[in-house]
Order: sequence, then structure tokens, then C-alpha cells
Amino acid sequence: MVHRDHLAALARETVEIIDRGFYLNGRGERVELREQIERAVAGTVEYAPDAELPNPEPKPGRVHVKVQQMGTFEAAHRIRTADPVVLNFASATHPGGGFLLGAQAQEEALARDSALYACIRGRDMYRINRDHDRAYSHAMIYSPAVPVFRGGDDSLIDVPWLTAIITAPAPNAGVAKWRTPGETARLEDALSERARRVLVVAHDHGHRNLVLGAWGCGVFRNDPGFVAATFRDLLAGPFAGAFDLAVFAILDRTREQRVFEPFRAAFT
Repeated sequence: MVHRDHLAALARETVEIIDRGFYLNGRGERVELREQIERAVAGTVEYAPDAELPNPEPKPGRVHVKVQQMGTFEAAHRIRTADPVVLNFASATHPGGGFLLGAQAQEEALARDSALYACIRGRDMYRINRDHDRAYSHAMIYSPAVPVFRGGDDSLIDVPWLTAIITAPAPNAGVAKWRTPGETARLEDALSERARRVLVVAHDHGHRNLVLGAWGCGVFRNDPGFVAATFRDLLAGPFAGAFDLAVFAILDRTREQRVFEPFRAAFT
């Protein structure tokens, strides 16, 4: 397992790259990022918790779904020419989660490998959620054409590539259930509505290809079977003609595949 101190050092380097607007790749070449980062930050859109986000007009069609054992950016890189949008399984209260401290989860990997942190730091969503219960709010952030400049081994790549990112926290089911027993139904309703809103935002920004995953199924302890069924019903129902492809990128290192398997089963 990679040591937290090493990951924290990589995170600090990422922030330095973002702030200075360039890096040196493995060949010693200067790779300019400033204009790409400025465009991504300027194009970032914040959605208030009560933003009106109606479903798209129904269209005929079917979303092709893949469930794959891989990281989010690996999946997005494979379809990078198709203008993908990826879902960042966000911390509700801290931009980038614990990436500056060397934490290792999905959001931390995205923040470490790209200019995502420049787009989400200082946004209203975090202030709103600090004043909310652990179901959190429906606030979310859309960032277009975010440059990704690290590879899967955390090295700085020769040529960065771009992907849109939706930053949205799932309800923290573990903490919320512990604090308010019997709240399972409310949390599931919150997750279902937030997932719907994520898909509306992706559609409204013109994306036809999604990289999703086991949203909220880690430390937030949402049930993988419920999350999988929620996305299945949305993609087969009101969003059936809205997208071409949805990749569920899931890194599940458990022997019993307790997270990956419910998603595989839901879409088989």
C-alpha cells in the first residue's frame, strides 16, 4: 500500500502545478496548463440544493452499460475522445476530501491526478453542507474540460487530456443512520434524487458518455445493491434515450467483491 506521506507529497506537488500553471514531464519538457485550468475554473457551474433540474424530454434509445474493474480516470481515458463526464464521489465539506493529507479514495485520486482542486476549492457547496445533516444537500458542482496530468502510477504524463467532472457527495449513510435510527428511507430518497440530478446536469451540458461507479459505497456506507439499482432504474427509465454509454468504474479489492458484484448483477 502506498504510504500516506508519499500521497500527501504528490498532492502538494499537484497544488503547486495548479498554481504555477505548468509542469515538467518525464522527458523534461515543459507542459503548459494555465490556459486549460483557467478555462475549466471559469466554466465551472455551481448548482444550488434547490435548483430546478427537470428530467430531459423522453427520447427513444437505450444506454449501453459497462461495469469494469478499474479506476475512474482509467475508464474516462479510454473514452476521452467522446467527451466523457465523470462523477466525483465527493466529500461534502472539504474540497478534494483528504487528498492533501494523503488519504486514498476515489475523490482523492481524482484531485491528485488533475486540476479538479482548482475548480472546486472555495465553492459554496462546502459551506452549505457544513450546516446540513449527514444526508447533505443536493448542491453539486460541474467542471468542464478539466486537465488530467498524472497517469495511473501517479507519474506526470507527457500530454495531459481533458474530462468534465461532476462533484457531488452521496449521503453519509453510516453516520446518519447511527445518529438518527430509522432514517434509511429518507437517506435512500435523498440518494435517488441526487443521482437523478447528477444525470440531469450531465445531460444539460451535452454529454452522451458517463463514467459513474460505486458512489457513496465506501466510507459513506451506502448499500451497493441500492445504489446500483437506483442508477439502473434511472438509466433504463427517464434517461434511456439521454446517453449512449455509462461505465461503472469500480476498484473492489475485497475477496468477495462485495461492491463490484451488486453492480455487475444489476446490469446483467
